[in-house]
Amino acid sequence: MRFTSSSNFRTVGGQDGALRHLYRSDHLGALNESDARQIQGLGITRVLDFRGVDERTAAACRLPEVTVHSLPIEPTIVQKLGDLVAAGHRLTGADIVAHMQDTYRGFVRHNTPRFAEFFGHLLASDEPTVFHCTAGKDRTGFAAALLLKAVGASDEEVMRDYLLTNDRLQLPEGSRMGLPREAMTVLWRVQPEFLQAALDEVDARYGSLEGYLREGLGLREAERRELRLRYRAG
Repeated sequence: MRFTSSSNFRTVGGQDGALRHLYRSDHLGALNESDARQIQGLGITRVLDFRGVDERTAAACRLPEVTVHSLPIEPTIVQKLGDLVAAGHRLTGADIVAHMQDTYRGFVRHNTPRFAEFFGHLLASDEPTVFHCTAGKDRTGFAAALLLKAVGASDEEVMRDYLLTNDRLQLPEGSRMGLPREAMTVLWRVQPEFLQAALDEVDARYGSLEGYLREGLGLREAERRELRLRYRAG
């Protein structure tokens, strides 16, 4: 499943272990008519949008006949990198890795209520749903990882789904935000170290991923059983 105007739209969990009725994506504000029609044909009626306010305003969802729920997580990495470049810093790939890891820690430190809302929507109904941010790799990637673990996926399945972004996203031509090519290459991809930074923060604050699912996200055994029944294939 590939679309010309939405390169990171895909099932959650890959082809073999895909969850039912659930899709993850980059933003849907640049869809052409053909892609929008094909995605609509999947029966999607609900969109869960992790983008910040300005991101949503700049590229409103172009998927027709859906209900869009905003779960805003502001993209702090863009502002942070822009400020550093403006101050004269020449950022390396290693610098970007460190900043991305801090961004992922921030998902746990500052945005846990948003991810709890995400699960609240999935438990409210099992209608076909796509969730996304701008590139569909970081905010969306962490949400997908949590979802897969909540329904019992292995660590290997989670990481395989997460890293599929690297087969999908195309590195833009030229520079963005004044970043050198080395830094751009890191920023437009995902690495196991990014996701691991969030999971390490989970362990530090909640003792374990199980503790985070239960205490941070409100997913006790009854909720997780319901998620498995609704979305886990097989």
